[in-house]
Amino acid sequence: MDRTIVALVTAFGLAACGSAWAAWPDDKPIEVVVGFAPGGGTDVMARKLLPVVERALGGKAKFVVLNKPGAGGEIAFAAIARAAPDAYAMGVVNVPGYNFLPMTRTTQYSTDDIRLVARVVEDPNVMVVPADSRFNNLPDVIAALRSKPGSVTFGHNGAGTNGHLAIRMLAAAAKVEPNEISYRGTAAQRTDLLGGHLEVGMVTLSEIPELHGTNKGPLRVIAILSRKRFPSLPEVPTAEEAGFPVTSTAERGFAVPKGVPDHIVRKLEAGIAEGLRNPDYLASSPGDEPVIAFLPGAEWQKRLDAMSESLRPFAEQIRASEQK
Repeated sequence: MDRTIVALVTAFGLAACGSAWAAWPDDKPIEVVVGFAPGGGTDVMARKLLPVVERALGGKAKFVVLNKPGAGGEIAFAAIARAAPDAYAMGVVNVPGYNFLPMTRTTQYSTDDIRLVARVVEDPNVMVVPADSRFNNLPDVIAALRSKPGSVTFGHNGAGTNGHLAIRMLAAAAKVEPNEISYRGTAAQRTDLLGGHLEVGMVTLSEIPELHGTNKGPLRVIAILSRKRFPSLPEVPTAEEAGFPVTSTAERGFAVPKGVPDHIVRKLEAGIAEGLRNPDYLASSPGDEPVIAFLPGAEWQKRLDAMSESLRPFAEQIRASEQK
């Protein structure tokens, strides 16, 4: 008798799940968690891309972006991991923070509970200063720090984020000690740069589209942490050209809770790939266009596994510094 009841309950549950997934994504909105404040690169990418992904999924799909900033993205990553695997909750993950944070401390999430769907962009870090800054280039910044350790303020978007790692790698290569300041998002860094309260912002290329092609305005870029110069900022030298062989990029993409069915993940992946080719998205998001770098979720996961090994020394460094 007990076995009969269990079998009936199981069959009913599977039928119910099958029915819900058959209706997906047309029957209710899909919540998309973003781990940074409105106005930053992650938030802007999601809000510009998702409307065209809705159309790629058939027109009835509806994504709703929820900002949950804090702890370098950890709050949002935990929300993805803990969500029901019903395909109505997903989020943006930011690499290397997503895979790096659990290497430095105990986090509220495990990457084992999250499934990557697709990478959207690979976005190099850039160093931004106010237009009237005393620094004309990266060597000027390094010279100031060598003359007086801690004398230059560097902004980043939280411990373990790409900007934070970029600052640490640059500091190690140049053997200097910057004054690191953590922000809840790029918009806050921008505000302090413009207000004269921050000297150097470590942001990403897509987050300063107004400077592409001109590098003129209230802010300017003095270095890019990529392997080669970017066409959108052709006059800006790489850190390596300035004598410091450091490269650092931010990768952004979408993820779901681990238990979401394969066919839903494949549908999402295809919709994102189609959205990235959509002329409406490319026209509305000039900051993202130069850094679009689609990867299917499985390939992205393999890349992250390899990346984590290369980041381990920096994780150990951070753990050691926090134990002092």
